Amino acid sequence: MLEKQPSSNLELLTGAEILVQSLIQHQVDLLFGYPGGAILPVFDSFYTTAFHNVLIRHEQAAAHAAEGYAKTSGKTGVVCVTSGPGAANTLTGIADAMLDSVPLVVFTGQVATSAIGTHAFQELDIVKMATPITKACFQVTSVENLPTILDRAFELAQAGRKGPVLVDLPKDVMGTKCYIQKDCLAHRQPRLVSQPALSLEQTQQVQLILVSLKAARKPVVLVGAGVTAAKASALLRTFVTRWHVPVVSTLLGLGNVPVTSDLSLGMAGMHGQFAANMALHECDFLLNIGARFDDRLVPNVAKFAPNAKIAHVDIDANEIGRIVPVDLPFVGDAHLALQALLQADLAPEFQQWQSWLQLCQQRHLDHPYHYHKAEAKLKPQEVIEAVGTVTKGQAIVVTDVGQHQMWAAQFYPYQMANQLVTSGGLGTMGFGIPAAIGAAYAHPDKTIVLFVGDGGFQMTSEELEVLAIEQLNIKIVLLNNQTLGMVRQWQDEFYQQHHSASMFPQQPNFEVLATAYDISYQTLQKQDDLVAKLDLIFAKPGPFLIHVPIPTFEQVYPMIAPGHGNNEMMGVDD
Repeated sequence: MLEKQPSSNLELLTGAEILVQSLIQHQVDLLFGYPGGAILPVFDSFYTTAFHNVLIRHEQAAAHAAEGYAKTSGKTGVVCVTSGPGAANTLTGIADAMLDSVPLVVFTGQVATSAIGTHAFQELDIVKMATPITKACFQVTSVENLPTILDRAFELAQAGRKGPVLVDLPKDVMGTKCYIQKDCLAHRQPRLVSQPALSLEQTQQVQLILVSLKAARKPVVLVGAGVTAAKASALLRTFVTRWHVPVVSTLLGLGNVPVTSDLSLGMAGMHGQFAANMALHECDFLLNIGARFDDRLVPNVAKFAPNAKIAHVDIDANEIGRIVPVDLPFVGDAHLALQALLQADLAPEFQQWQSWLQLCQQRHLDHPYHYHKAEAKLKPQEVIEAVGTVTKGQAIVVTDVGQHQMWAAQFYPYQMANQLVTSGGLGTMGFGIPAAIGAAYAHPDKTIVLFVGDGGFQMTSEELEVLAIEQLNIKIVLLNNQTLGMVRQWQDEFYQQHHSASMFPQQPNFEVLATAYDISYQTLQKQDDLVAKLDLIFAKPGPFLIHVPIPTFEQVYPMIAPGHGNNEMMGVDD
């Protein structure tokens, strides 16, 4: 703390007050948190400044809620929890954000600096634990350094490949006062970052990509989450329309090109569409924009796109060539790359691949996602289709993880970027309810639909209390097959139908559970007029739990078994 008489431009604040003022400076309008002893100075500052602090019911859910907020808004999600178990409980959500490149800043309480290393009550070396799953971790040991660290944390979360940053806050530092410049905490507009000019190497790569595209006879564009992160959907649509090239998407890339576009072949990968996977297998030129080539998209690297020259655009140089060998690398974000591709001198010439495009489109028509309706129970696919009809394909769709996640990816008519909120890389069950909460805060004017299975629902069902208290407009579609569906499907396919710990012979009374939280509830049955009933449900504001019993042994098809090529799909026409 400064000893000399302060000037009129200095202000005496505690570390906790500096933190709150910094949040306001960075235009953070809410955060998701849970209090505890070590973080009490910060929560006291939230109280005295009337900062919007959403009390989540579990710290893991706080991280997932921040992810849902960040994924749908593009802003940085913020989490604030206490030390020890509070900090440890956020680790799953932090890891989820790291794998899906979601910008988060996570504040964790810590014991006083004098007690660090003594195994004090609720002490945990969270910095060491979180370092492998964050972009950066900071422990604030001096209140004077706090403003600089906070600025750095918010900058890093959004810089380059986005991701989570953790800031550990010892209790005594948050209570210590110091003089800081008033101008330092003045409200500021977001810093305008000018689009960097292309380097000579990038310019050359753009030319080579377009030359290769013009020479192709069977080109495909693969779209990943990097397009969404770079806010490059409009550029992408312009590019593929100008060049008239078919498009396939990863799970996290859905919506960047509307599924109704005649150029869209749908999602590719393990549970992707026949036309999309065959296009990847048979193409002679593949332009990957913002996808990681992970194992769900590429089950067997040796069999992937065997005849294709591959160009890969990615903001993270470490991802290029890490899994699939690449002929034409472009290190940079999707917005920069697409802008350069559209501004290049080469004019489109696509007549030579008209027969290829027609083949892809015909496959898309001949082998759509399909299912057979059942006599006794509703099928999950028909329920998702009905929700798509009622919402006109305009809802923000959140999913948990499992079979319902894949059905939602397959059967909802996505029209825009940031529309699907799901756990991709980590595949975290329990993600759905809290992520829907975050999405609802990001878009209070929109309908939020959560598709969730009975397994994932029970992992974070305590967050129903947040829905009820805040009256969030979230419609939960609980697809209940009384089993861990995806686990059970793998047991059926690869483990001789040994249903080891994957069945739920007894479940809660979900209607009573909804009533306990004062949430509206309805069960949908086979005899119901789905669209009519859903119209009434969606017309009612506030949270609603829609319980749908579905067949236990319904499978997700198509499916590529581990180690097989993208062209080796099971259940295409079953």
